[in-house]
Amino acid sequence: MGKRLYVIAGEASGDLHGGNLVRELLKLDPAMQVRAWGGDRMRTSGADVVKHYRDLAFMGFTQVILNLRTILRNIKLCKADILAFRPDAIVLIDYPGFNLRIAEFARANDIPVYYYISPQVWAWKAGRVKAIKRDVDRMFVILPFEKQWYAEHGMDVEFVGHPLLDALPLHMENAAMTKGVKPIVALLPGSRTQEISRMLPVMLSVVEHFPAYAFKVAAAPSVPAELYAGIIGNAPVELVPDGTYALLQKAKAALVTSGTATLETALIGTPLAVCYGGGAVNVWLAKRFIKVEFISLVNLIMGREVVRELIQADMSPKSLQAELDRLLNDLAYRDRMLADFSELRETLGGPGASAVTARLMWKSLNEAPDKGLQAG
Repeated sequence: MGKRLYVIAGEASGDLHGGNLVRELLKLDPAMQVRAWGGDRMRTSGADVVKHYRDLAFMGFTQVILNLRTILRNIKLCKADILAFRPDAIVLIDYPGFNLRIAEFARANDIPVYYYISPQVWAWKAGRVKAIKRDVDRMFVILPFEKQWYAEHGMDVEFVGHPLLDALPLHMENAAMTKGVKPIVALLPGSRTQEISRMLPVMLSVVEHFPAYAFKVAAAPSVPAELYAGIIGNAPVELVPDGTYALLQKAKAALVTSGTATLETALIGTPLAVCYGGGAVNVWLAKRFIKVEFISLVNLIMGREVVRELIQADMSPKSLQAELDRLLNDLAYRDRMLADFSELRETLGGPGASAVTARLMWKSLNEAPDKGLQAG
């Protein structure tokens, strides 16, 4: 009988990488049973998804506090489901507020814990590394500087490369476009309703200043189309559902809300500006506790400013218009950014992170004694 694995991802990016990981694990062990909290990509890959991430994704400090009762209820449900499933191991994918609680529970019940895609403890809440060392058996990190950071905190982790390199296409030149077709600017306002409602109106403010361009908004699959329609109104933009990567391939530039999408855009090779505007409480707390110089993964990985970060006061219609004009028309600026993107891909290593991680997990599962929960 195949091994039993319980996988937990709490947002869209975790579902993407979890889906690719599950697919690779099932290649190694087709009899493996995978039960998961995730989304459509994990389900398509062969996991039995019992809770969708759209019921779990709460953004920012205030949203977490407002939804604390729901979060605690979900943690209780997850623990009960783990006990019923009796997995040989649990795979946690990012989502630290939830997953570190599950890791502690798993340790108490003698279930091995594999953590894939480290929480950003190097940015804030470094004290969490104590819990990770105590409760996590194997940590698989995807950013090259994380291995050294963990080593400095007394923990040996494995750098497996970045799974986005498995998932992303390469950029297509706009030279292939037919005559008379407007070049495209992509707007990526985020994947959660709160950030879309905050970011998209400011992004739309630049449209009237660039009549020679076609503006297209990448729609998140878990967000109702009505939300976008209410914000877009009569603005001359097109909503693109379920086709973000194809949109970025064709776009000449992109305005992207801070998050995984900024790294995705850079790896595809589309010049971009990073946008972020949070609520007053969230920003005040972030300034007090976050310990990194940049907010975008692109700049963090490269250790310098590769893409412009328009944050809070800088995230104004005037600043956004000026930066987009530069992205579209300053050839030296574009060329320098594209060269940095090539260096970024090299820094993250080649494709194959999902397969590498699956092999390491599968080997560990089959070498370790059976520590899963026993029936009865």
